[in-house]
Amino acid sequence: MQSSAVNSSNNKETTRSITFAEAVREALSQEMREDQDVFILGEDIGVYGGAFGVTRGMIEEFGPERIRNTPISEAAITGAAIGSALTGMKPVVELQFSDFITIAMDQLANQAAKLRYMYGGKGNVPMVLRTPSGSGTGAAAQHSQSLEAWVAHVPGLKVVQPSTASDAKGLLKAAIADPNPVIFYEHKLLYKTEEHVPEAAYTIPLGEADVKREGTDVTIVATAVMVHKALEAAEKLAEEGIDVEVIDPRTLVPLDEQTIVDSVKKTGKVIVVHEAVKRGGYGGEIASMIAESEAFDYLDAPVRRLGALPIPVPYNPALERAMVPQVDDIMQVARDSVHRR
Repeated sequence: MQSSAVNSSNNKETTRSITFAEAVREALSQEMREDQDVFILGEDIGVYGGAFGVTRGMIEEFGPERIRNTPISEAAITGAAIGSALTGMKPVVELQFSDFITIAMDQLANQAAKLRYMYGGKGNVPMVLRTPSGSGTGAAAQHSQSLEAWVAHVPGLKVVQPSTASDAKGLLKAAIADPNPVIFYEHKLLYKTEEHVPEAAYTIPLGEADVKREGTDVTIVATAVMVHKALEAAEKLAEEGIDVEVIDPRTLVPLDEQTIVDSVKKTGKVIVVHEAVKRGGYGGEIASMIAESEAFDYLDAPVRRLGALPIPVPYNPALERAMVPQVDDIMQVARDSVHRR
């Protein structure tokens, strides 16, 4: 599915090049203007504008009642969001780093994810938890992890992981409108990347993957910043005569299985790439889904996975880079898959 998942009625609207961070801010601002129940809470999101400047300038428009600075307690922030969501509000939490989601896991896994079920559908938790994730900024072991597989394991939580500015805007607006709790990962290295994004409001449905590049020889399923590395690898491999198809799931829960299956049936080979540690990473879920699907009979090579080494994220830039898959790693695995006999 191409990026035409953006509502077709908006395809002719004015676009301009903005950053990923600006696209997130635009989605938040549009939702807050349209719905008085939407508000944001988190650490230093007011005058300071958040750890990565995403909410910069929003307090001037919406005021401190709707741009709420909080104490440094992720459990308290998330608990307050859950409680307000149950009363009909639509809170958007910003946690400064995705690593800190560990402190909020009791609230997320035992409260947000389960209350709709425990209340027999009579209570919803329409909240979004946004958080910057990933390595590449020298933030070291406690501020650089990719823990999306943790929350994807919990029934009742939806998990979104956009790779582009236009996807981030459309998916965030869909997440805010969803009656269920959504964890929205924003990779730190993507905040300054730019793309042409429609000014008008639009949504991208959760659970629709995007074919970022069409190809015939091998499928690469990549998430977040790895989408960009996969696309770079694909362009270089094209010079060697290897035609790569790149699939971006965009949402892990719900997962668009059919788009992945259709691609694997076409190419016969598949590589799953993510920045999270390979052991226990979400790539294993995608790989097993393929093995259990109709695509299995079309495979001409084993499903391959690329992920980070099972070590804490190093502070040293060279070691940090060596820990996670790079373009050359993706290219080599793709060559191995295509030339396997």
